[in-house]
Amino acid sequence: MMYPGQGGMYPGGVYPTHLKSDFESNGEMIYYTGYNESGDLIEIRYGPRWLYVHGGSCVNCHGADGKGGFPVMMGFAIPSDIRYETLTSEEHEEEHDEEAGEEQGEEAHPPYTDETIKRAIIEGIEPSGEPLDLTMPRWKMSDADADDVVEYLKTL
Repeated sequence: MMYPGQGGMYPGGVYPTHLKSDFESNGEMIYYTGYNESGDLIEIRYGPRWLYVHGGSCVNCHGADGKGGFPVMMGFAIPSDIRYETLTSEEHEEEHDEEAGEEQGEEAHPPYTDETIKRAIIEGIEPSGEPLDLTMPRWKMSDADADDVVEYLKTL
């Protein structure tokens, strides 16, 4: 599968490591490009302004490995580690960023399940029922596409 908008080369013929043009699954394609294998852009209901302007996908914030850990686009929120094994672990904890005005330390919440991962992607709600940080987009995604993304997260 090729990313529908793919084109051009970076100087020296080198692509940044998160750019790919061949995908093994619909979930991987969505994760990297924000498009599904039918070529449809996965729109967002809500999210950071730069996503509207520049487009974006999971990889832009959470990285190719899904570990997150670094602020994005001059923001203060630190994208979470969204690898399936981390999200579903009994010890899953969410770190908070002091500069964003949040409590320093860690706050535990119930482990994610496939259904609560999909709810986080689509509605921006964590397993405890609390809203995720507003920098997390709320994606307009079909159930089938959300299932495929969850299956892809299992490979990270």
